[in-house]
Amino acid sequence: MIESNGKLLIQTMLRSAGKLSLFVLVSIILLLGIKYITDPLVEKAEKQTLMDTFNQVLPESLYDNQPLTDTKTITDPTLLEALGSEQPVTVYRARKNGKPAGLILTAIATNGYSGNIHLLIGVMADGRISGVRVLKHKETPGLGDKIEVNKHSWILEFNGRNLRDDNDPRWAVKKDGGDFDQFTGATITPRAVVGAVKKTLSLINQQGEKLYE
Repeated sequence: MIESNGKLLIQTMLRSAGKLSLFVLVSIILLLGIKYITDPLVEKAEKQTLMDTFNQVLPESLYDNQPLTDTKTITDPTLLEALGSEQPVTVYRARKNGKPAGLILTAIATNGYSGNIHLLIGVMADGRISGVRVLKHKETPGLGDKIEVNKHSWILEFNGRNLRDDNDPRWAVKKDGGDFDQFTGATITPRAVVGAVKKTLSLINQQGEKLYE
């Protein structure tokens, strides 16, 4: 009797385990199927979002190639330090009729008031900034968040500027003797952004045509 009960218990456990295994297998198949279907859509949406942002910092009319596939990766620790990053940074190259038209890359202002400020910067082949946008930040709402283009026009002050020996001292907020406005009650945030953009321009000036090779 005990042996019979034991066999029954084992059979019940095996059936339960089989059902559970079948449920897990079906779930995995469904998840993989959904992933197979949605991944291309997500990737396409992410690329479109990235391109839309690209076109904010470097107008689409300035290039005729595909910057997403024309890239160069910066891995040199010294160069990455200038960009405020500890991870490799991808440089997207824009070209017009096969000639350099501009670069798009990310930089991080590590000295924001509330932490890192992630930037996307577009620089034309002649060294002038075509646009800067804030990708991510944690600055104070109503003060530091004015670095967002949809909340204030401040970020547009970078458009058309370059970095040369004669204007180097002016790459600072007005409180520090420079050309850039600061926000009332929030000088640290614009100071951090100006500094990060300046370092990025300096890196591009130093690297020159190497970034297009």
